[in-house]
Amino acid sequence: MINNVITLANRPFGKPQLSNFKFITEPMPQAGKNEVLLQTLYVSVDPYLRGRMNDAKSYIPPFQLHQPIQSGIIAEVIESNHPGFTKGDFVSGGLEWKEYQTSNGTSLSKVDSKAAPLSAYLGALGMTGLTAYLGLTEIGQPKVGETIVVSGAAGAVGSIVGQIGKILGCRVVGIAGTDEKVELLKSRFGFDEAINYKTTKNMKNAISEACPDGVDIYFDNVGGDISDAVMANLNRFARVPVCGAISLYNTTEAQTGPRLQPILVTRSVLMRGFIVSEFAGKALEAVSQLTNWRNEGKLSYSETIVDGFNNIPAAFLDLFEGKNEGKMVVKI
Repeated sequence: MINNVITLANRPFGKPQLSNFKFITEPMPQAGKNEVLLQTLYVSVDPYLRGRMNDAKSYIPPFQLHQPIQSGIIAEVIESNHPGFTKGDFVSGGLEWKEYQTSNGTSLSKVDSKAAPLSAYLGALGMTGLTAYLGLTEIGQPKVGETIVVSGAAGAVGSIVGQIGKILGCRVVGIAGTDEKVELLKSRFGFDEAINYKTTKNMKNAISEACPDGVDIYFDNVGGDISDAVMANLNRFARVPVCGAISLYNTTEAQTGPRLQPILVTRSVLMRGFIVSEFAGKALEAVSQLTNWRNEGKLSYSETIVDGFNNIPAAFLDLFEGKNEGKMVVKI
């Protein structure tokens, strides 16, 4: 038997292309002493992977050329020589884009297929949910009656942020890129208002109208012009958790925009970028709360599931076209 693998063929300039990926085969791996053999079931594709395709200093090392790409994966243990795992266990971890691989178990966490669908552990009950919950509660620190604006609101993180905001008693306004997503935010995820930025001529005014009391928390997933418009509507002592900047990830030239310092100073705004691992000590508490909300019917999530190992790169590229509703997952 052979094993299928996806590697980084070359580094993209601007928007990634299918040509940046290469499919190779290798011999089927065998579990050694204190190792498990894993079969990949679900693969997470996320915007942050774009940054790892660059050879640049960041909070996480870049992908190496001609080596397998990595992301969050749900796998099944099909052979175990490890005392902590048995055949048939389902696990989650940062693993390579391979159909089969071995692990010493260090980075693996068992997940319960009876408690929730396996794909949920890559989304609402995994890194996506943790990012939403911890970014909002630790940096945003929402208070009852405040107004939250979420960009990329129909995406994996944004849709969870909005729902948590509502659970915590806030008014929530989402920004998305289609009328269908705008309707989804209001009808399924309970947002008070939503704005289609692609059909709105003046975002600054539209946000002002949707947020008559101003913006207390801006959960930023996109950056760029949308964020400029939201920042103009911030209240005094507003908080801005910066989760991502997908609108800028593929730019090839330095971007200019409004200088934010006057807003930050005159309105005493806290603006902080973050990665979820900074709050690792609170992860168990967060997962427990997210699970409880899900079981109580207070937290819903949306998934875009693509079938087939060979479609992993295409699913990743679709993120930059906004083709996903909620979490983008590839089912193997």
